Amino acid sequence: LKTGEVNLACMALLDAANTGAYGDPVPVTVPLTIEKGPFIVVSGHDLHDLKLLLDQTAGRGINIYTHSEMLPAHGYPELKKYPHLKGNFGTGWQNQQSEFHNIPAPILFTTNCLMPVRQSYSDRVFTTSVVSYPELNHIGDDKDFTPVIEKALECGGYPEDHPMTGMNGGSTVMTGFARNAVLSHAEQIVRLVREGKIRHFFLIGGCDGAAPTRSYYTDFARMTPPDTLILTLACGKYRLNDMDLGSIEGIPRVLDCGQCNDAYSAIRIALALAEAFGCGVNDLPLTLVLSWYEQKAVCILLTLLYLGLRNIYLGPTLPAFVSPNVLDFLVKQYNLTPTGDPKTDLEKILNRQ
Repeated sequence: LKTGEVNLACMALLDAANTGAYGDPVPVTVPLTIEKGPFIVVSGHDLHDLKLLLDQTAGRGINIYTHSEMLPAHGYPELKKYPHLKGNFGTGWQNQQSEFHNIPAPILFTTNCLMPVRQSYSDRVFTTSVVSYPELNHIGDDKDFTPVIEKALECGGYPEDHPMTGMNGGSTVMTGFARNAVLSHAEQIVRLVREGKIRHFFLIGGCDGAAPTRSYYTDFARMTPPDTLILTLACGKYRLNDMDLGSIEGIPRVLDCGQCNDAYSAIRIALALAEAFGCGVNDLPLTLVLSWYEQKAVCILLTLLYLGLRNIYLGPTLPAFVSPNVLDFLVKQYNLTPTGDPKTDLEKILNRQ
C-alpha cells in the first residue's frame, strides 16, 4: 500500500509533466488509414521523443503515425497542431510482429512494448532511450533522428492510401478523454445519472497480451447496456476502442483516458464524481474491469488498493504474486474478483447496484 501511495505521487508528476508541456488533452477522432508516401511509426509512451521527431520531420514530406501506447498523443494540443501527425498505425503491442511485416517505413520505439523483431522489418526498427535490442539501430541521447528520417525517405511508404482497421473492424478510434475533458461534462453526467439515463460506469482497460482469453474484454464491452459508459486506457483499450457503441446525449459511450500512466486521470474522474454525488468512490455506480499483464500495472493496482477501491475485477489470469493467501486477503478486504464469464460477471455487477 505504501508502494501504491508513492506511485500515485509519481503518476501525478507524470501527468503534470505531460499536460504542462503539451496542454490538457481534448477529444479527437484518429484515422487508422495510412496515407500514401513516406511515413514513420512511433511506439511507446514518450511524448517528448515524439515532439522532437515531429520538429525534425516538419516540411520533409514525411507523415508520422502513432502506435499502441502512443495513440493518446493525438489529444494533446501542442502535438496535434503538427499537420503531419496523421493517425494511428495498427493495434496493440502484441500484434506488432504481424502488423509490421514488410512495412515500407521505419518504426521508432521510445519505451517498452518491443517484441523480438522479425527479419521482414528488422532493418527498419530504431530504438531510443531505455529501449534497445541486439543489432538494432539505437538513437542516442542527442536525439538526432536523421537515420530514421533517411530510412523513411528510402522506403517511400505505400504507393496508395493503405486502409487498416482496429481489432473489431473499425476505421477510426477516439482518444483525448482525460480528466479535464470528461469533467467538463460533469454536470451533464451527474444529471444523466440522476435521471436514470446513465446506469453504470465501467473502467475496462489495462495491459494486454495475445492469449485468446483476452477476448473477454471485447465481449464484456460489447455486452454492456446502452445506458452505461466505458472509460478505457492503456493498451488494453485496443480490445474495444474501435467499436461504435453509440453515445448518451452526445457523450460517447467509450471514453479513452489515455496511456497506462493516465490511470491517474481515471482516478481523478472517479474522485470528482464521488464528490459531486456526495458519496465515497465505492458507492459510485462504477466497476473496474482490469486486464492484467504484470509490468507496471502492479503499481497501478497497488495504487487503487491504497485509495481503498473495492470490487475490482481482475484477469484473465491473476498476477504471479497473488498466492492463495494474498488472494484470500484481497477478496476479504477489497472484494477483488477474478474474471470469469463476461455475461455472468456483467449480470452480477449490474444486479449488485
